[in-house]
Amino acid sequence: MISSPLIPERTALLLMDLQHSLLSALPGAERILRAAQRAQRAALDAGIREIHVRVAFTPEDHAAVPAHNKAFAPVARAGALAATEPENEVHPALREAHEDQPLTVTKTRVSAFSTGSLDPLLREQGIDTLVLGGIFTSGVILSTVRDGADKDYRLLVLGDVCGDPDQQLHDTLITSLLPSQADVIDVAAFEAAARTEAAR
Repeated sequence: MISSPLIPERTALLLMDLQHSLLSALPGAERILRAAQRAQRAALDAGIREIHVRVAFTPEDHAAVPAHNKAFAPVARAGALAATEPENEVHPALREAHEDQPLTVTKTRVSAFSTGSLDPLLREQGIDTLVLGGIFTSGVILSTVRDGADKDYRLLVLGDVCGDPDQQLHDTLITSLLPSQADVIDVAAFEAAARTEAAR
């Protein structure tokens, strides 16, 4: 249940880190992709902006990662998540719904806001409500919720468009931690809210 109506022109759907290189290691990836496609269709029908976020590195980005960064120093040393590799693009299943491809923002840290370009983009367009889905729940979802809440966005997390290699951790975040800063809903609730707005 969504506590108050969505205003399409002030809302964006952020699908984050749904790229083959990460999905391939995640049990239930196909289910998450199908749920994300449903969210895409609902957003499109309601006139809600869709933005993709991916994590990928140029050689310069790899070189800029300090050796003490526990999460990304190993990525930099291995030259992993290279921006030019097709497997690090947004998953093809999420690009099929649009003739004109949604904006894709590339980041080199965990939170979607770590790029520095996302927040000004949203502010310029008058967007104050974010509907979030992606992997991993303990990574981009948690970090983006924390950052977004501190930036005073209204946040909705699509629980069935999230996943994590640690299912117990995912469940704990979805049920206990994330609800302190975001409304955790399922795609069906988002579809219902979007249909209401599309019918206005």
